[in-house]
Amino acid sequence: MEDFLQALFLGTLQGLTEFLPISSSAHLRIFPELFGWGDPGAAFTAVIQIGTELAVLVYFRHDIWQIAKTWTLSLFKPEYRGHLDARMGWFVIIGSLPIVVLGIFLKETIESNFRNLWLIAVMLIVMGLVLGLADKLGGNEKRVKQMTIRDSVLMGAAQAAALIPGVSRSGATLSMGRCLGYERAAVTRFAFLLAIPAVVGAGIFQLNEIPNGDNMYGWGPTIFATVVSFVVGYAAIAWLLRYVSHHTLAPFVVYRVLLGAGVLALLAAGVLSA
Repeated sequence: MEDFLQALFLGTLQGLTEFLPISSSAHLRIFPELFGWGDPGAAFTAVIQIGTELAVLVYFRHDIWQIAKTWTLSLFKPEYRGHLDARMGWFVIIGSLPIVVLGIFLKETIESNFRNLWLIAVMLIVMGLVLGLADKLGGNEKRVKQMTIRDSVLMGAAQAAALIPGVSRSGATLSMGRCLGYERAAVTRFAFLLAIPAVVGAGIFQLNEIPNGDNMYGWGPTIFATVVSFVVGYAAIAWLLRYVSHHTLAPFVVYRVLLGAGVLALLAAGVLSA
């Protein structure tokens, strides 16, 4: 029962933080350590993130269907190749390549060195400041229809930095998108779509680690946490899309810096173990 209560908390935490630019993987590493539960493991983190990506698939089902259909038609019918949905399909595919390639080659490092709390805390602060500067100084004139292959590659490369917990997939993509001049709502929507192949792929890739890997939980609590993350994540998507249309990202920047500084202080005091 204790495992399922912990899974409930971690699934809720994943759903709340996955789409916000505050790094869900950092939260899944910090809070279990703070409560004395230990590190739930990279495999557990990767698998329950499938729940939040399923929420994206459901929330954007009409958009995703149009993109998939038009992209497929464009492979055989030239008249579809200039359509925005066909181009968006290529943008997501090409933008996903950096994190997929690096995720495979850095698997062992991701599961060990990248989960060090000193590194995570520093990334929360540094990338939080980067996010704040990008949001403040970046342009706000570009829409999705103006996206190019170059922009999708750059945002994909930024997303790949989130292999380090504390960076945040959405935060890194938002930072790059704002630097490139895209409005917040446009780059936020693209960040959701861009994360689908990487997160679902990583979760499937790590499935075999659940019963015998470095994770603390078996199949039951892991599946339960995944379902919880889906439900909470679905609500978080709707809220974030409304929020970024009318507000800056400053509150997330402040939160990241305070959390990172707090973790550094607890590590220095010996309260947390890296």
